[in-house]
Amino acid sequence: MTVTIVIADDHVLFRQGLAALLREQPGWAVVGEAGSGEEAVELAASLKPAVAVLDVEMAGMGGIDAARRIRELSADTKIVALSMYFSAHYQQRMRRAGASAYVRKSQPIDELIDAVREVIAGRVYEPDSPAPPATATEVRSARIDADALSEREREVLRLLAEGKRTALIGEALGISHKTVETYRTRLQQKLGISDLSGLVRFAIRAGLISPES
Repeated sequence: MTVTIVIADDHVLFRQGLAALLREQPGWAVVGEAGSGEEAVELAASLKPAVAVLDVEMAGMGGIDAARRIRELSADTKIVALSMYFSAHYQQRMRRAGASAYVRKSQPIDELIDAVREVIAGRVYEPDSPAPPATATEVRSARIDADALSEREREVLRLLAEGKRTALIGEALGISHKTVETYRTRLQQKLGISDLSGLVRFAIRAGLISPES
């Protein structure tokens, strides 16, 4: 029985190289390649692949949202997350979205192959490579974290980062200044940021404001 695979990654050369390596495995067929989460969802819905390999961070719809949609539209498709970030936070979010494996891009191709084999067999893949020590600082992506915010949270963040006072933000959005403060506290908790300057730096990295704002 042929194992059908869809790959989604917005770096074309990386995606094509990965597809070529997976096609070398006996009985495996890469039936679709996507450059975005939206394309991956469309391919999965029409092709119903056995496995979808999804980059966690992509322009537009990222791998987390794509995984959730694919599981809704093609329940039998197993999800393998692929990421440059070794982050327990992202691993947990991908698991909740339906992924059965989380593989770092820095690992050899054999780890991805092992992950695909495990999920095909109906198991959750646990990599042999050691996790970073608990005291290590997690490297996180502003794009992925911003995608997890609601539209209102992003708007409050943008206005805060532009230097607007809470009272003015409240007036602009039709909410009280206390509600604005609640949003600020929630943003800091969600993003793991302790102060306003950190929120400003995050908003710049996420593209919510320009450095000149």
